[in-house]
Amino acid sequence: MTEDILNKGLEKTKKGLFSRLSRVVMGRSRVDDQVLDDIEEALVASDVGVDTTLRIIERLEDRVQKDKYMNTEELNKYLREEIEALLLENKVTNEVIPFDFSKKPYVVLVVGVNGTGKTTTIGKLAAQLKKAGKQVMLGAADTFRAAAIEQLTIWSERSQVPIVKQAMGSDPAAVAYDSLASAISRDMDVLLIDTAGRLHNKVNLMNELAKIKKVLQKLIPDAPHEVLLVLDGSTGQNAYQQAREFSKATDVTALAVTKLDGTAKGGVVIGISDMLQVPVKFIGLGEGIDDLQVFDKKSFVATLFE
Repeated sequence: MTEDILNKGLEKTKKGLFSRLSRVVMGRSRVDDQVLDDIEEALVASDVGVDTTLRIIERLEDRVQKDKYMNTEELNKYLREEIEALLLENKVTNEVIPFDFSKKPYVVLVVGVNGTGKTTTIGKLAAQLKKAGKQVMLGAADTFRAAAIEQLTIWSERSQVPIVKQAMGSDPAAVAYDSLASAISRDMDVLLIDTAGRLHNKVNLMNELAKIKKVLQKLIPDAPHEVLLVLDGSTGQNAYQQAREFSKATDVTALAVTKLDGTAKGGVVIGISDMLQVPVKFIGLGEGIDDLQVFDKKSFVATLFE
């Protein structure tokens, strides 16, 4: 992750979380139950999530019991380490983008509620992959909104990558199938497939995603290689609910958390990764193409605690 972009993008979260934690430990010479209670409150207020916060506090309590005279400087260090430990290790296979390019084409099914920045994330990802020298194709399988097809078409032009699309109302699975067939015939490295972001009827969503997977597997048995769930970090607790629903609807394998630059709720990154036991692979820190960053947990946590 680029340090400047990370610092700027996490500024609001950093101020919110760090100022709360600073107030908790200020003037305290040792860690007691009150300090731990105050830390718990600070983490929950930063949208880390109740379950994840309780796990962090339990780990801190274990350390405090081993060292009754832990000071607040040590506490900060241990808090960083425990949060890092909760964020799953990303299996990074490439220094630019964490995809396994030995699988060709590498098929990424992108899911998420409309308005989370899903289509924009696909566009930015396509541009970065193209910049890294990869042959990329887009599949416009969100056929329920004309705006989604138009937006993805604009990104394909901007990124100078081909797109497969059909008219609004077409069968999403048919678009996905045609996209993969085209990606195979054109020897593409990566295929990014946009899907409809509807949650009001979970049964329909489940059926639709299952059908898309089934048709993709007719061409490549282990496709899709990644199911990337895009979440809007600024929605805080609502993002947790979306994550739960989508993980029921399909096998989510990776997360992209967007719009972190405009919110103090960046703690949601820690909680969602812990809750789903799925790695965060990308975070969105602004409007620019380069503001979509490959997630590095050490840099992320270090920036919050600097």
